[in-house]
Amino acid sequence: MKISLNSIVTLHHKLGLTDGSVLEDTFDGEPLTYHLGSGELAEGLELSLIDLEEGDEQTLDIGPDLAFGFPVDDMIHSLPRNEFNPDLELQPGLIIEFSTPTGETVPGTILEFDDASVKVDFNHPLAGQTIRYSVKIVAIEDSDEIPPLLN
Repeated sequence: MKISLNSIVTLHHKLGLTDGSVLEDTFDGEPLTYHLGSGELAEGLELSLIDLEEGDEQTLDIGPDLAFGFPVDDMIHSLPRNEFNPDLELQPGLIIEFSTPTGETVPGTILEFDDASVKVDFNHPLAGQTIRYSVKIVAIEDSDEIPPLLN
């Protein structure tokens, strides 16, 4: 069976950057399961799996256009410092989860701060990066349920 846009795929993966840094690696642990089309994986990561079969392994470099996008200036905001926990030790590069008005959580990277405000970048932390993605397919299932992104 080959992976299609609606497959449920169990796999080991290593997600990193082209400089060799590794951000996530499941090869020494339990594999992960994803329903393609559900939005759990970036578009380019999903597309890289299409037509692979159980047991297949591959490593690809995926550009920002199909991975986590390019940084957008409109995603950088200044927030009042008093909205942050006073015990939180802020530092540039620190990634914090923020809650949106709809209850979703999004990562924000602290760029700079002073006593009055904190400049936060809400672009995905990997925006603008070429991603090196290695996978080994463990299992493939067909699904009758159409995930939200394919509707």
